[in-house]
Amino acid sequence: MAKSGKKYSANRAKVDSDRKYTLEEAVDLLKSFTPSKFDESVDIAVRLGVDPRHADQMVRGAEMLPHGSGKSARIVVFAKGEKEIEARDAGADFVGADDLAKKISDGWLDFDKAIATPDMMGVVGKLGRVLGPRGLMPNPKVGTVTFDIARAVQEIKAGKVEFRVEKAGIVQVPVGRLSFSAEKLMENITAMVDALNKLKPSSSKGNYMRGFTLASTMGPGIRIDVNSL
Repeated sequence: MAKSGKKYSANRAKVDSDRKYTLEEAVDLLKSFTPSKFDESVDIAVRLGVDPRHADQMVRGAEMLPHGSGKSARIVVFAKGEKEIEARDAGADFVGADDLAKKISDGWLDFDKAIATPDMMGVVGKLGRVLGPRGLMPNPKVGTVTFDIARAVQEIKAGKVEFRVEKAGIVQVPVGRLSFSAEKLMENITAMVDALNKLKPSSSKGNYMRGFTLASTMGPGIRIDVNSL
């Protein structure tokens, strides 16, 4: 059985596993952890009272975090003509059409997000088996299939994050970095809670948010009392 590192064990000892913390307490506790040598990502995992097997209970969307995610996303854009120029001017890392599709089908996946103009979806659709399982397929529901290319690129660069409920009914999404102040982390988390609440399916019965955990990349999970949110 693998042993936990000294830092993890020390941080884990600070967390009462039998307790659910308020958001403010959880963030303060997270900030008290001994950090790793790199700036860890801070993520939330929310267990929702939905059954993703039913289309009307699929929770999916995107949210502009007030203080960004702390990660600089590498963006590819499928576009032609003026929209190709618009994408480059907006800061897209890679722009193309059939040539870009071939490069990806040949195995190149050195990017974090993909955006496409609607007229390019015929080309992008052929990459579904490659992009879909990796969560990279452009989708109009999260604003990555659009003619407003400049805005889409700028929003992702500024910290817009996508989220989607998994088979077990859990949504996992980054909300910042451990170097963020407690105030910035709380504002980002609150924005995500609001976004999830707005997307509550009408067919979801009973408690919607049934579990909420906050954690950094290398740290232990901290359970949060959803009623305190």
